[in-house]
Amino acid sequence: MKVIVDLCVVPLGVGVSVSPHVAACQRVLEEAGLEHRMHAYGTNIEGEWDEVFGAIKRCHQVVHEMGAPRITTTLKLGTRIDREQSMDDKVESVRRLLES
Repeated sequence: MKVIVDLCVVPLGVGVSVSPHVAACQRVLEEAGLEHRMHAYGTNIEGEWDEVFGAIKRCHQVVHEMGAPRITTTLKLGTRIDREQSMDDKVESVRRLLES
């Protein structure tokens, strides 16, 4: 099953800056070959359910390996079975409405 996820991984106990941890998660997603787009407060990811959730698990493992004793993650996700829809499709449908 395809899924689109909005993921925000926040390491706790590592100080104020978390950009090295975010970069590590981005590398995990790239290595997994998943379509993803980072934004100011998280990352959108699309792909097959098991692949996406495997990568999210790997993000947690990597961030813990970097020394974070705790992680809090916010996750929003959506699936649909009536038709295929990508992140680009969702954004483009709104853009078309704004242009009309």
